[in-house]
Amino acid sequence: MKSRFGRAFRASAFAFIVLTASVCSGAQSTTNAQPFAADIAAFEASDKTNPPPSGAILFIGSSSIRLWKSLAQDFPAHKVINRGFGGSQIIDSVNYAERIVLPYQPRLIVLYAGGNDINGGKTPEQVFADYRSFVTKVHAALPRTKIAYISIAPNPARWVQVERVKAANQLIEAHTKTDPQLTFINVFPKMLGEDGQPKPDIYVADRLHMNEKGYALWKEIVAPYLASP
Repeated sequence: MKSRFGRAFRASAFAFIVLTASVCSGAQSTTNAQPFAADIAAFEASDKTNPPPSGAILFIGSSSIRLWKSLAQDFPAHKVINRGFGGSQIIDSVNYAERIVLPYQPRLIVLYAGGNDINGGKTPEQVFADYRSFVTKVHAALPRTKIAYISIAPNPARWVQVERVKAANQLIEAHTKTDPQLTFINVFPKMLGEDGQPKPDIYVADRLHMNEKGYALWKEIVAPYLASP
């Protein structure tokens, strides 16, 4: 009797351990899921049904690109592709370049990211290093593609980080001057008022993302950089 009970107990304990390990393993795989996987899969699905043109201008980066809903209307003389995914950092565009950058063979890439990097604790030097990684990866495969970087913008919600933002912008701007394939689009000063603070009327209620007036300002600043050489 005792032997049968012991065997039953050990079998139950073993089953519990296996089940627990399985649950923990599942939780770990979910936790370690590749960030933005759903966004990238959606882009790829769209590419299959509506292939974007090669030789276009690719806008890529974080939510300020994703939310630029009027992008095609703002630049009707150009073929544009929007591949912004909210919350992303520069390194995410590096990691997904093989899937949502290189296949398009764009003539120009307009990159906006870096603010989330700073907000996430990265130093200006780390932001610059990630930018260099993006440039290196793109030019290894597409050496003739030009890359324009939109400076990290000032915003009221993250104004406490402004000195680190300025430092990252300065590092990237200085580097762009060493390579004719690179351009720095400085939106920072034109987003400030006479008091040196971010213009309050170009942001939505979260004081982080831009409204239509903000995008109209970006359109004006960015447009001259899109012309073919």
